Amino acid sequence: MKSTLMMVLAAAGLAATPALAGPTEDLASTCNACHGLNGVSVGPTMPSIGGLPEIYLKNVMLQWKNGERYSATMGRHFKGYSDEEISSLATYFSKLPWVPVVQKADAKVIAQGKEASERCETCHGATGSEPDDDETPKINGQWAEYMHLEMLKYRTDAVKMPHRKMRGNTKKLDEADVEAVAKFYAAQPK
Repeated sequence: MKSTLMMVLAAAGLAATPALAGPTEDLASTCNACHGLNGVSVGPTMPSIGGLPEIYLKNVMLQWKNGERYSATMGRHFKGYSDEEISSLATYFSKLPWVPVVQKADAKVIAQGKEASERCETCHGATGSEPDDDETPKINGQWAEYMHLEMLKYRTDAVKMPHRKMRGNTKKLDEADVEAVAKFYAAQPK
C-alpha cells in the first residue's frame, strides 16, 4: 500500500521514488536544508551555491574533504563522499541558474563598499557577476553576512583558507570596509 501511495504521489509530481530520482539528485537533496532548493539559500550565513562554476565548487568541496579549507561543518560532510560524488555534485549545482538574493543596504554603506572593492573587481568583476575565470564564484546577490564572515576568515592567519590572493586582498582592506564590501556585492542584482 505504501509503495502504491508513493507511486501515485510521484506520478502527480508530489514525491520522488527511488526509481525516479537519480543518485546525484538524491545526494544533492541533502544540501537543500542549508543551501536551499536548487542551491538558492534563504539564510544569511549560508551561501547560495546553484549556478556557481563547476571547477570552483569541486575545488572547494575537495579542500573541505582534505582539510585544506576551514569550515565548522562542511569538512565532516565531505569526508564521507567519494571524489566522484563530489565531482557529480559540482556538475549538478553548476548547471542550475545563479539566482542573486539582492539585499538592501544604506546608500552610504554601498558607496563605501563600492569604493573599497577595487581589489575584488579584478577577479569577481565590478558588480560580482562576471568572474574572470572558472575558479572564481559569482558574488552579486550572495548573502552579505556570509561574505563578511568569509572575508574575516581570510583575514585571520590561523584559519585555513587556501586562496592566497583572496587572503592578501582581504587583509589589504581597512577593517571598517570589510562589511561594507560584503553589503555592496550583496546589493547587486547583476
